[in-house]
Amino acid sequence: MSNLRYAIIGIGNIGTNHVKMYKDGKIKEMVLTAVCDIKEDRLKAAKDLVPSVATFTDSSEMMHSGLMDAVIIATPHYLHPPMATEALKAGLHVLCEKPAGVYTKAVRELNEFVKTQDKTYAIMFNQRTNHIYRKAHELVKSGVYGELRRVNWLITDWYRTQRYYDSGGWRATWDGEGGGVLMNQAPHNLDLWQWICGMPQKITAFCHKGKWHDIEVEDDVTIYAEYPNGATGVFITSTGDCPGDNRLEITLDKATIVCTADSIEVTELKTQLSEFTYDKSVSGFQKPEYEKKETETDGLNEQHAGVTNAFASHILHGTPLVADGTEGINGLTICNAAYLSSWLGKTVELPLDEDLYLSELNKRRATSKAKKISSDTVENDMEKTF
Repeated sequence: MSNLRYAIIGIGNIGTNHVKMYKDGKIKEMVLTAVCDIKEDRLKAAKDLVPSVATFTDSSEMMHSGLMDAVIIATPHYLHPPMATEALKAGLHVLCEKPAGVYTKAVRELNEFVKTQDKTYAIMFNQRTNHIYRKAHELVKSGVYGELRRVNWLITDWYRTQRYYDSGGWRATWDGEGGGVLMNQAPHNLDLWQWICGMPQKITAFCHKGKWHDIEVEDDVTIYAEYPNGATGVFITSTGDCPGDNRLEITLDKATIVCTADSIEVTELKTQLSEFTYDKSVSGFQKPEYEKKETETDGLNEQHAGVTNAFASHILHGTPLVADGTEGINGLTICNAAYLSSWLGKTVELPLDEDLYLSELNKRRATSKAKKISSDTVENDMEKTF
């Protein structure tokens, strides 16, 4: 196989971006052969961009058409696990947009099914291609600076207007999207958080629904986390702050790493804190010596195109994926635990009680209402945010 034939399911904002990336020549070793959407005007727009594509309004029909080897799933969140499962059963490789799903029980079932298949299942965690976060991951996982002590992430540059939320009836509803800022904007950050620092053991969260917008889901969140080794973490995100900020601070036994949207800085201690604190030869107010270390990265940030090209290369040449699809359950677990903690008003321990979470979610879905759709189109600006 010289090139991988692929199709896109869902030609909304992000699906259209996938079509444009192909049209602009950013996708290597792949040929876009088909697109699918329930709306004819979207199919027409896709065909205007790439006249050679076949168009479908039925995803099952498309998957069994024989026109593709792989699919990119860019549909509303609840459809991700069942569509990925169906595609794998049809003998297709799958690259799924984030999140992996809305609730971990469905994602866990998908992950178990993936183990029985010989096809590739990947997820669009495009922020893992960002050189800042790749470097942070490398430094923390190397162990050179010792264990995690504390992590704080202020990620509030996700500002959205009411017009954004009114652009789709499914947006910001429990039954359509399955959540708000944690489910739509912050899955990238939740994934990076656990990818860099590991999974926490306990979650206490405050998720404020409709605090800054007329929506039924959360748009302002504070999460407090505890780790098995005693480390703690705070994660704050919102779509109501402007201009907002993006600052990730990781305190380790022998260094502090600070990541902003476009820089990474490491302050290295001469002595580990765990040793210096109990050294009887130092005074009560003395601090260990430290120096700011120049931190070089490769500067690359390939985003969606990078993940997609790595997906093709993995299938064709056996090279690594940016993110295996089964890893999507980790950040989603933190998301679900945060919701459950906020709903119940108490700390939630991991592993998550998935049946309890689904029961509580379904209570909210039962009273969820789709919004009146605005006639305006909101351009997807996710990559611009980063």
